[in-house]
Amino acid sequence: MTSTPRTAETDTTEPGDGTIVHTAAGSVRGAQLGPHQLAFLGIPYAKAPIGALRFAIPVAHESWDGVRDATRYGATPLRDYMAGITLIPEPAYPGDETLTVNVFTPTTNPETPLPVLVWIHGGGFITGSPSSSWYETGSFPRDGVIVVSVSYRLGLDGFGVIDGAPGNRAVHDWMLALHWVRDNIRAFGGDPDRVTIGGQSAGGTAVLTLLSMPSAQPLFARAIVESPGVSTGDRSEVAASTAEVAKLLGIAATRADFTDVPEREVFAAQQTAQRHDMTLTWLRRLMQGGSSMPWTPVVDGDLVPHAIGDALAQRIGADKPLLIGANAHETDALLLKASAALDLIPRGLALRAVGLGREAREYGRLTPGRTRRMLGSTASDAVFRFTAARALAAKSGVVFAYDFRLPSAKDGLTGHCMELPFVWDCLDGENVEASTGMSPPQKIADEMHAAWVQFIADGTAPWPEFDGEGERLGWRIDGTPRVERIFDRELRLVDIEKRAL
Repeated sequence: MTSTPRTAETDTTEPGDGTIVHTAAGSVRGAQLGPHQLAFLGIPYAKAPIGALRFAIPVAHESWDGVRDATRYGATPLRDYMAGITLIPEPAYPGDETLTVNVFTPTTNPETPLPVLVWIHGGGFITGSPSSSWYETGSFPRDGVIVVSVSYRLGLDGFGVIDGAPGNRAVHDWMLALHWVRDNIRAFGGDPDRVTIGGQSAGGTAVLTLLSMPSAQPLFARAIVESPGVSTGDRSEVAASTAEVAKLLGIAATRADFTDVPEREVFAAQQTAQRHDMTLTWLRRLMQGGSSMPWTPVVDGDLVPHAIGDALAQRIGADKPLLIGANAHETDALLLKASAALDLIPRGLALRAVGLGREAREYGRLTPGRTRRMLGSTASDAVFRFTAARALAAKSGVVFAYDFRLPSAKDGLTGHCMELPFVWDCLDGENVEASTGMSPPQKIADEMHAAWVQFIADGTAPWPEFDGEGERLGWRIDGTPRVERIFDRELRLVDIEKRAL
């Protein structure tokens, strides 16, 4: 399935004319993108997942003759009809060869192999793109890190539980992409022994999934998890989502039937099936362990043998340093936009309505605000902050935690995705002000980006390791970043939750 590693071999032409790199499958020509980096775009790591390969385990791309142009982005699993309102610029490109990598390297040849960041994009596993303008700004190559952004199959095509088809197809996509990096990154100046996998939101869930998989351990050295969504999903829930889509399409939930349905029709049925309102019923399902996403990796006893928490408790991935955190108000705004009538419901009654029992009193005491604001925190907890807290509680080995609380100049909240322009040091990037508001502080970007570069380079961070049994120190990032006790509230509530079960 994978190719034999090749020795780095690069031909550089005149500045600005591009660079030719010889990968295991064939040569690719990139181009200079900005002052700090060369970009090699749309390199296929797998054959086009169409026809007989649509619901199959990905197959490594065959070799090609000559030099393949890699100066433009390749096709994306995200299609133009899937693109909606999103804070991250996420372009869609048409075509069949959708399983690709984009490689961004420094413009100068390094004397020694460089550390590598393999980035898995978010988007709830139904949307998102590896080809965002935020990822191409050159900040990491400028500072000596090679970036590889990865595409993978989305929605039902990537995650659906389909009779006659292998499961966790998108997870197989991530694995094949990591094999591609291992086999080829030396040719781009990278060190295959210093690969960090990183992701945000659903991408954070992807990284936690890989961290929990024994078969993935040789393919990376450390992990970055930003605002992870719910952990590995329940197979029965994903199977139910698949069956609902099949019912809407008037077919059986089989590989043969789904193969005959155009992807646009499948997507339309997915949209109908997954619609929900931000209601107390929705929150209750989340607080009782239900998934916020209809399509997720599932425990299959093989590729994904354990739920993430169980795997971490068994010390799988314990030798991998982990940098993990979340934002203060990930989804609070969704509830704040809900009907003001929610504020008429007593706080205690609302907490019982969302499924909290004996732990409701302590949850209410630790969660301030009127009912809507409290429920906004409940949604952020259930989907993101508790996921990070559970990983902090379960992970052995080296862990660095952060809590991003810089208020947006737009609404005073620290919402989902807001940390990304600071991590990627692209505050002047497209659509950044939609989340940060006007004039986001460059000093915070300088500090956050430098910390991420340090972790990718050597697995350390400029703040103490997190000790879940001790002081629980981490990096609180607001107007004045500092080291202090973080995630204490969430860990106390997770402990109460465990005792209540």
